[in-house]
Amino acid sequence: MAEQEQGFVIRDRRASGGAEAAPAAAPTTHESQSAAAVTPEPSQAAPIPPVTFSSFVISLGSSSLMLMGEQLDPQQPAMPVNLPQAKEIIDLLSVLEEKTKGNLTLDEQTVLRDMLYALRMKYVTLASPK
Repeated sequence: MAEQEQGFVIRDRRASGGAEAAPAAAPTTHESQSAAAVTPEPSQAAPIPPVTFSSFVISLGSSSLMLMGEQLDPQQPAMPVNLPQAKEIIDLLSVLEEKTKGNLTLDEQTVLRDMLYALRMKYVTLASPK
């Protein structure tokens, strides 16, 4: 009988409060070697900065800018312009501004306000008839 190779195991940790469930089957030697080759050593992996409100706003703003044709990374090709989707992100940030009013630090308020201003000005420039 041929041995069936297991590609990967999905573990749903939502219901267990973060504790991992026992693996369904032990990985084969081939799978262990390939996983070790893909996973970088802890000393090689760059530390991931914590997600903050400001980094979240900047991430959404960067996405909107890319959708408006900005090329944020010169190594990557420019994305096609998609003004409706860019406006949707701007509207989302506007809702976030309204719903968090009075609950943000001064720095968070400044980041959100400045990002919205820059995005709105860029959007108006692109959306206005030429």
